[in-house]
Amino acid sequence: MSGGVPSVNSRITSRTLYADEHLMVVEKPSRIVTLPGKGHESDTLLNGLMATHGHALRQLGADRSFGLLHRLDKGTSGALIVALTRDAYDGLRAQFEKRLIEKYYWAVCHKAPASGKGVITKPIAEREVRLSAYSTRKEARLVSTGNQAVTAYRVLQDSSIAALLEARAVTGRLHQVRLHLDYIGSAILGDSLYGPKTVRRASPRLALHAHRVVFEHPITGDKVDARSSWPKDLKALLVRMKLDTPRHGPPPKASALEDRGHEIAGDTVGEEQA
Repeated sequence: MSGGVPSVNSRITSRTLYADEHLMVVEKPSRIVTLPGKGHESDTLLNGLMATHGHALRQLGADRSFGLLHRLDKGTSGALIVALTRDAYDGLRAQFEKRLIEKYYWAVCHKAPASGKGVITKPIAEREVRLSAYSTRKEARLVSTGNQAVTAYRVLQDSSIAALLEARAVTGRLHQVRLHLDYIGSAILGDSLYGPKTVRRASPRLALHAHRVVFEHPITGDKVDARSSWPKDLKALLVRMKLDTPRHGPPPKASALEDRGHEIAGDTVGEEQA
């Protein structure tokens, strides 16, 4: 993107989970990058949104990240919030800073953790990894000098060969859910960067789906609860892992998924949530 206006690509499509004149929640497909960068200048979710909502997003401009409040990893599918007006963007941004946006994920892991629910608070630091003389990629690692990171989790199902977990990313560090679940012994199937090598080919892609976002509408004050169903491309994986398709129900009352507090200083718009 290089500071300019993202190009239009009508071939990149996404399903709308919620929309009004101020904002929308869209469902990002797996294998699609959220916004343009080196190697993905015109094939990202934002390029697709420029085809359908370009006028509004151009009005927001680069200073407001063309409406994007957060990202999802390329391999992660699911709900993503996009602002369409300046007031909506600023209001949502304030909610992110106060840690009021609730972001929930479903993850198929190679086994259940020792505890059925809990909160992981291991700090995370980013690093640039050189792949060749011409390319690098960002990775993350658990290190005591890193930025504070908080993930709440609970086990939804457990079979003899896998487990289905729900996680809430309270903070928004790079690869946070992936790293934290690996740390408690529940690496996500299909994760090519973290976890044991045995889990990397166990799924056709990263088995992580952002299934729900909950927040207060920045203009009307109404509660927005946008939900995304389990993705079709991972249904066969559940069958192989002897797990049932997760369904949306009432929110859990467990404190592990109801953490509150102020956002950690230094969080930036565009940090990858998963």
